[in-house]
Amino acid sequence: MLTILGFTMIATFLVLIMLKKMSPIAALVLIPALFCVFVGKGAHLGDYVIDGVTSLAPTAAMLMFAIVYFGVMIDVGLFDPIVRGILRFCKADPLRIVVGTAVLAAIVSLDGDGSTTFMITVSAMYPLYKRLKMSLVVMTGVAAMANGVMNTLPWGGPTARAATALKLDASDIFVPMIPALAVGLVFVIALAYVLGRRERTRLGVLTLDDVLVEEKTAGSETVLVGAGAEKTPRNGSTTGTGPVASPAPGGGSGSGTDADRPQPPFDETPDRTPDETPDGDFQGLDPHRATLRPKLYWFNALLTVVLLTAMIMELLPIPVLFLLGAATALTVNFPHMPDQKARIGAHAENVLNVSGMVFAAAVFTGVLQGTGMVDHMAEWLVANIPDGMGPHMAFVTGVLSIPLTYFMSNDGFYFGIVPVLAEAGAAHGVSPLEIARASLVGQPLHMSSPLVPAVYVLVGMAKVEFGDHTRFVVKWAALTSLVVLGAGILFGIV
Repeated sequence: MLTILGFTMIATFLVLIMLKKMSPIAALVLIPALFCVFVGKGAHLGDYVIDGVTSLAPTAAMLMFAIVYFGVMIDVGLFDPIVRGILRFCKADPLRIVVGTAVLAAIVSLDGDGSTTFMITVSAMYPLYKRLKMSLVVMTGVAAMANGVMNTLPWGGPTARAATALKLDASDIFVPMIPALAVGLVFVIALAYVLGRRERTRLGVLTLDDVLVEEKTAGSETVLVGAGAEKTPRNGSTTGTGPVASPAPGGGSGSGTDADRPQPPFDETPDRTPDETPDGDFQGLDPHRATLRPKLYWFNALLTVVLLTAMIMELLPIPVLFLLGAATALTVNFPHMPDQKARIGAHAENVLNVSGMVFAAAVFTGVLQGTGMVDHMAEWLVANIPDGMGPHMAFVTGVLSIPLTYFMSNDGFYFGIVPVLAEAGAAHGVSPLEIARASLVGQPLHMSSPLVPAVYVLVGMAKVEFGDHTRFVVKWAALTSLVVLGAGILFGIV
């Protein structure tokens, strides 16, 4: 009974958000609460929710301060050279832009944190997608799949969990998987190429001059992601993005109060859009925004390197590291209180959206685990593996990892399911190392799971509905996982 209710609850949630009948936050809270009552454990709902919130509170804290930290780093211009390089490569070619999205997401994913990857990738690429009227779900889907493949790094989480659960060395799991994961990454880039060609066919081959002239005629908006620029709504509207004030140059020092600095409106510079430089180059982030701190560039770069190094070496808990990093970045770059308040306010919407999603997801995971639904679902799946598949348990593990890591947290899968699969495999002579490697296969799809907080950073900053992202990415991410599994079998790794 619990097995049926568990699968029904997950299916109901996915259908409602993909059909846009409920918002993700409402669905994450109300559907599990309703099913908790159906199970007959409504009296324990409070305990389940508190347990879920307790387990996800450190993640919510990490995301809150990570958004502030990287938002400030984007404001002060730390990533502008990377953005300019990507934009020079992409120009106004949809194919190059989609491929550039995959490459950028893969490179940034080396830090092992999905939220960081999505913040930087969206901040760099969103203005181009918006300006060229490209599909934003292509951006979120490609970024999520590239990050999913790279999420298997030993410091990314899944590999460490598999090693801990089966008492193995992480390097023994990861290093042999590198060829298969490389094939998976190449597949994501090839898929980005195909999707980019599709976008190029839909939009035609554009030049920057065509786009900029069209926007001057139409009075189009300027889109700045993460730059923290003040926005002036059109027609008194309080939603969407309107024309963005173009900050006056001169905010390059580490002092001064940019919150009170007068800024000329967009219409006062009719000869050049805020995203266009005098030589006609497209700029994703305003190169003259008042929040830039060029004199502190190397300090901010060193601070970021130290922060990421400490995170990889686990010198302190990640939420504590980002809390300290955000406080330091705000204090040094914006020593005046009005400036600090302005920066926090500029990123408050993203912080609220993401933290709200995380705590709503805590209700979903709390009910799934507290009622025992997730355990019954896993036991049912394992019990229904045919006896003849015993010698092929590594392959079975790889296949099961695709749906299970989507419907379950990584902790639940690696500490609850993988040991059971490893025991079943050991009875047929299958090495625990093969089981551990195969368990990594589902990560490209896992990164788009509604139980992964980082995905809400991605869709929130890209202004994409979670249901639209899910409809687009599931088939491609599942195919990517199967490619990794096939490569692992072909190379004799799994």
